[in-house]
Amino acid sequence: MSNHSENVPKAMVDAFSAVAALTDAFCRDRLNGEYAQMMRFVAAALARKRPSPLASGTPATWAAGIAHAVGIINFLFDATQRPHVTAGELYQAFGVAQGTGQGRSKKVRDLLKMSQFDPHWSLPSRLHDHPVAWMVETPQGFILDARGLPISKSSSTSGGSSPMSTRTASPEAGCPGAGPAI
Repeated sequence: MSNHSENVPKAMVDAFSAVAALTDAFCRDRLNGEYAQMMRFVAAALARKRPSPLASGTPATWAAGIAHAVGIINFLFDATQRPHVTAGELYQAFGVAQGTGQGRSKKVRDLLKMSQFDPHWSLPSRLHDHPVAWMVETPQGFILDARGLPISKSSSTSGGSSPMSTRTASPEAGCPGAGPAI
């Protein structure tokens, strides 16, 4: 999460604050603080775009789009997950029509290149079970789950590097599924 930030340009502070106030209230009432923080990161990322899409449209439509986009990435609409809301309940909470909310959500996902299995926008509590976050590639091109690999000490203490020497990858280190290949 180290590349997430709530920093926004001065010109976009009011727009960001209006959207964040709505998503914060929704998360306080229906979700949790972790969702609220991720939605603030998304709103800030949109505020930093040039030109910022938050400069047009209403805060409620952007808040609904952000909540829906973050919800898609984190399986919020799956009834087996907790917390859970339906898309209809989400749109109703923000007072927007379904088509408007879906359109804003698509715009958010396109602008930030969000996808269903993108660990970058996943909640930290969901990274452990994320199907992609822990995949690393060996120099030979094999894709492996880093959690099942042995942890080696640095190459200077192990007598050099081998084709299967590993590195530690963890969400705490800010590098789930990212970084140099093993």
